[in-house]
Amino acid sequence: MSSANRNRPKRRWRRRLAAAVVLVAALIAAGWWTMIRMPGESYRGPLPPADEALDALAAELRRDVDYLATTLGERNVSHCPQQLAQAADYLAAEFRRAGYEVDRQVYTVEGVACANLAAEIRGVSRPAEIVVVGAHYDSVVGTPGANDNASGVAAVLALARRLATSRPGRTLRFAAFANEEPPYFQTDQMGSRVYARRCRERNERIVAMLSLETIGCYSDEPGSQQYPPPFNLFYPSTGDFIAAVGNYRSATLVREVVEHFRRYEPFPCEGAAIPSLVAAVGFSDHWSFWQEGYPALMVTDTAMFRYPHYHEPSDTVDKVDFDRTARVVRGLGRAVAWLAEAE
Repeated sequence: MSSANRNRPKRRWRRRLAAAVVLVAALIAAGWWTMIRMPGESYRGPLPPADEALDALAAELRRDVDYLATTLGERNVSHCPQQLAQAADYLAAEFRRAGYEVDRQVYTVEGVACANLAAEIRGVSRPAEIVVVGAHYDSVVGTPGANDNASGVAAVLALARRLATSRPGRTLRFAAFANEEPPYFQTDQMGSRVYARRCRERNERIVAMLSLETIGCYSDEPGSQQYPPPFNLFYPSTGDFIAAVGNYRSATLVREVVEHFRRYEPFPCEGAAIPSLVAAVGFSDHWSFWQEGYPALMVTDTAMFRYPHYHEPSDTVDKVDFDRTARVVRGLGRAVAWLAEAE
């Protein structure tokens, strides 16, 4: 056999290997472009000094988180149904104090009456288009749930108070859901699942849903942020940012929220629109809205990938960074206001 013939299989193998490398590189590039790339630049550098309004917002968030996580503490159907009901009453009273009427959707789980709450500002020019901002107010068994998820609930209340006198083009709805935590997570008894199904039955046109989930933990320590692989290749290893995470069908919404947060708030913000086959992408109430075909995302500090007290009895008020949470809420306020007016 001639040397040319002997080398032919090697050349074919090299060509195939080169083609495979090119294909993998192309897939990585396409994934980055469609799922990872976000408009604008995430803020870097020291945070600007807090002003009086930001300090007031931080104090307000602390007050609401303290009531839910310390005064009430653990709140769930399984062990603390009375505290779960008291949390719903508190939230309804706070919505009313801000000037809203409250829609209370009551359903029964294991003989316990559970409530989803909603307060809305009807849109002026396009009232049929609805933007929902929501969070779950229950806590997992054995924990007071300060960060998970009193922080998210407090943020919903803060946004509702600040936008109460606005006149948005779209209808703006603030919601608080029961039973996000196990054993009801991603079941028909999950509060947001019950709520989203009713929205679909009523043919409501929800154009955006933001689930605020565990938003109070931040760290400047290198290596403080973890990820499920391969996302560690694309995102920072320091857990000092807020993240907007959605499925691929909600990619436009993710980009819009990240763009307007980055434009107006000097605070690190990352985003990703990832196929829902990646399980962690659906770890909150936005998942329920996906099941009904609505665009939805989660705003989060990434929970178990950063927060060492996730689902632990140590998830207490002193673990929440209220200054940085206030900056996140302020940035979300601008993004939500834009969504409520977007054409």
